[in-house]
Amino acid sequence: MALGIIPLVSFLLVVLISVIIVRIGAVALEMTGLSRDVAAFQAQSAFSGVGFTTSESEYVVAHPVRRRIIRTLMFLGSAGITSAIATLVLSFMETSPQQAGVRLLLLVVGLIAMYIFFRSKLVERAMRRVIRKVLGRLAPSLRIYDYSQLLGITRGYSISQIRVKKNSWLANKTLRELELDKEGVLVLGIYRKVNGKEVYIGAPHGNTKIMPGDLVILYGPEDTLLNLSRRVKGARGKAEHEEAVEKARLRSMQEEMEGRI
Repeated sequence: MALGIIPLVSFLLVVLISVIIVRIGAVALEMTGLSRDVAAFQAQSAFSGVGFTTSESEYVVAHPVRRRIIRTLMFLGSAGITSAIATLVLSFMETSPQQAGVRLLLLVVGLIAMYIFFRSKLVERAMRRVIRKVLGRLAPSLRIYDYSQLLGITRGYSISQIRVKKNSWLANKTLRELELDKEGVLVLGIYRKVNGKEVYIGAPHGNTKIMPGDLVILYGPEDTLLNLSRRVKGARGKAEHEEAVEKARLRSMQEEMEGRI
């Protein structure tokens, strides 16, 4: 009887290790910039071999570090699931109906106990803290963020560099006067030549004046940035600014409505 329980214990051990591996994989994916829910879903999908085709999956396979994590989870998952099925079958072979009933009861109790244990918020926080600490030391390369995803580059937003010309609408105006924020555009930084040396002005404030020759780093809607790079001084430039402000207002309303759905 005791020897017959060994395959059942082995099965529960395989399940326990599998859950821990999925947790480690989820935290590893989260450390690369994925949200907690998406990371957990992708780790579970990779380990189980389900392979859901989602937009998040495209982000995963396009990222080299995440791709290695997913490949490792898929390899471990294929071995773990096979081992679990084999040990489960062995635990019920050549048993009497009474023995099979006892082992089935032990199996159900063991699975319920593990479910309750891993569903505990306290256990989850403790595991995440330990896993992040260990992975941070053993694999510092995990902290590589996919800025294309984080900044919404694939969703109509972009980062652009604009070299300011003398006739540009941007030239010789402060950021407060330009009111680019009303167009949905943020100025991330400015490269400027001072006494033959290139100086970088990071996170410029409202009183910062954009000068001809500056290389301005902008973030915002792609079509607005394209228009801004071509905008020139005068009444036409002012009209284009007002049109961009109205587009930004409508875009903001649409994004807020989509966020409520």
